[in-house]
Amino acid sequence: MTVHHEVVVIGGGQAGLAIGALLAQQGRRFTVLEAADEPAAAWRSRWDSLRLFTPVRRSSLPGCAFPGDPDSYPGRDDVVAYLEDYARQFALPVELGSRVLAVRGGDGGPFVVELADRRLTADQVVVATGPFQAPFVPAFAAGLAAEVTQLHSADYRRPGQLPDGPVMVVGGGNTGFQIAEELVRSREVHLAVGARQTPLPQQIAGRDVFRFLEALRVMDASVDSRLGRRLRTRETLIGSSPRRARRLGIRLRPRVTGASGTTLTFADGSREPVGAVVWATGFRPDHGFVRLPVFDDAGRVRHRRGVTTTAGLYFLGLPWQHTRGSALLGWVQDDARFIAGRIAEHAGRHATAGGPAAAGG
Repeated sequence: MTVHHEVVVIGGGQAGLAIGALLAQQGRRFTVLEAADEPAAAWRSRWDSLRLFTPVRRSSLPGCAFPGDPDSYPGRDDVVAYLEDYARQFALPVELGSRVLAVRGGDGGPFVVELADRRLTADQVVVATGPFQAPFVPAFAAGLAAEVTQLHSADYRRPGQLPDGPVMVVGGGNTGFQIAEELVRSREVHLAVGARQTPLPQQIAGRDVFRFLEALRVMDASVDSRLGRRLRTRETLIGSSPRRARRLGIRLRPRVTGASGTTLTFADGSREPVGAVVWATGFRPDHGFVRLPVFDDAGRVRHRRGVTTTAGLYFLGLPWQHTRGSALLGWVQDDARFIAGRIAEHAGRHATAGGPAAAGG
C-alpha cells in the first residue's frame, strides 16, 4: 500500500527538523525521511572536539532556544542533544533508516518518493539533505601509497586515529584550521592552504563577531545583492588565522597539486614526504535521487530561495540558498519559514482546485 502525505521532507538534520516544526504548526500531514539509523547523524559524524563558531544565542531552530550560556560556543555533542530534544519536543515524525532512492512525478500530479522497501506519494516535497553529503577528495590522492594513512575530515574523530609522526592537513577552511590546531598539541602538523580566506576574530572587544556582522547587515545580504555576490566568493575563517596557526607551531604550506607514493607536491613546486593526511577538502552536493528537471548543466539546483520551477518541490539548507547563513544552524530557520509559507500557499491553491488535499486523500 502506498502511503500519501501532504509533504515529504527528505533529510532529518537541522534543515529538515526546522521545516518539520513549521509544518507541524500548520497542522500538515507530513513525514521526515532520514537515511541514517540515528538522529543528527551528520553532526555525530564530525570530530569529537568540534565547536561551533556561532554562540548559543545564534544557534536556535524555530520555536526552541538552544540551551546554555548565550555567549558560550556549543560543542558537537551539545548540537546532537539539542536536535534530538527538538525532534521530541515537537513530536516530529522522523523515519530513521529511510534512504530515498528517487523522487519522481510532480508537475500537476503527486510526487512519488521511492525507498528500498516502500514508496510514498506527496503533494509537496522538501529536499533538506544539507551541505555535508558527499565528502570530496581530489583524484590525485589515489596516487599515495597504501602505507600513507588518509582520512577525510568526515571520518576524522580524534588524534588517536592517526599514526605517530607528522600529519599533513589539506584544506584552509574553518575545518582544516580547527583540526590542525587540535593535532599540533601532540605532533608536528603541516597545513596546506589553497585559496586564502579572510580571517575574523571570534570576538571583538569581548563581543561575538556575529553581533557586528548582523549590525552591518552582512548576514542579511541576499545572494542577488551586490554585497552578497561579493561575499559568496569570499569565505571567512572565524576564530582562526594563518598568524594564529604559526604561533601554535603549525607549518603552513601552499596548495597541494599532486601525490605520488609517500610524497605530496605543492603549487610552488616543493615536495613533502607524508605518513598521514587529513583531507579537509569539503563536500559536494549529491542530489542524484531527484529525477526531475531542476538542475543546470553543471548539476546545480535551479531555484529562487529554495523554490524550484517544479511546483511543490523545494530545497532547504543549501549554502548561500538566500544569504550567508542559509546553511548555518542558527539561520536556516529564515529560509525554513519562507519555504513553509510557499507550502501553505501551494496547499491552498491545491485545495481550491479540488486536488487530493481538498478531498482528504
